[in-house]
Amino acid sequence: MKNVKIIADSTCDLSQEQLETYDITVIPLYIQLDDKSYLDRLEITPPEIFRWSDKNGRTPKTAAPGIDVVQNILNKFNKEETDLIYLGISEDMSTTCNVVRLVAEEMGYDNLYVIDSMNLSTGIGLQVLRAAELAAAGKPAEEIVSQLEEERSKVRASFVIDTLTYLYRGGRCNAMTALVAGALKIKPRIAVTDGKMDVSKKYRGNISAVIKKYVTDMEDDLKNADDTRVFLTHSGCSDEIVKQVYDYLESLHHFKEIAVTVAGSVISSHCGPNTLGVLFYER
Repeated sequence: MKNVKIIADSTCDLSQEQLETYDITVIPLYIQLDDKSYLDRLEITPPEIFRWSDKNGRTPKTAAPGIDVVQNILNKFNKEETDLIYLGISEDMSTTCNVVRLVAEEMGYDNLYVIDSMNLSTGIGLQVLRAAELAAAGKPAEEIVSQLEEERSKVRASFVIDTLTYLYRGGRCNAMTALVAGALKIKPRIAVTDGKMDVSKKYRGNISAVIKKYVTDMEDDLKNADDTRVFLTHSGCSDEIVKQVYDYLESLHHFKEIAVTVAGSVISSHCGPNTLGVLFYER
């Protein structure tokens, strides 16, 4: 039986410790500031992006990985001995999956399986870790792919953002919506459904109170979730807010693992600081 190797793109927002523990290889996307491009996770951090965005009044552009970057990563593996499974950001949000397919075809790598996660951030990360655990259990690539595709609709990914400024700068909402939301202190809950982001609820108030309400509103869903793990993923939130959410999740006495991760530069550049999400598999 061939070895099975799991690959993801940098928007999976897994921690470095998780990547090393589960032997996950990451393909970085690009962040472009003016005329210079940076590799996500490797060459730029979210705080640097926030400073640049606030100074210039716009959101950085993000782009799929270059063909050369993907080729260099795939070249590390012996295609005669290894089956590769790649999980990428939703194809409704990026062309990354198609870039990987193109490179695999050009390289004659017919035992590389590309899975559209239909998600983002640790909504991808949940699937990546499940794939790695199945591979470690000796499951063949075809079986892993089948299970992941069957279960991806059970991923529950949502997050609350503090300001619509960054989405407005990136062209993902109009100026009037951003202005009204700011004036009324509206904090939208963004949920991922069928690979697309949409506002599922609107909160009002300071971000600390809103995040508490957002999490407690999910209590029934959390108590009925797959108990393997839950992700608490944030960008620029204070230690106090993160601990508040962690303690709440712990008080449910449901999840075997509560994983805290920080969103990478691609996700952070669109959502802005004080963004927090709780992500899990539905049972």
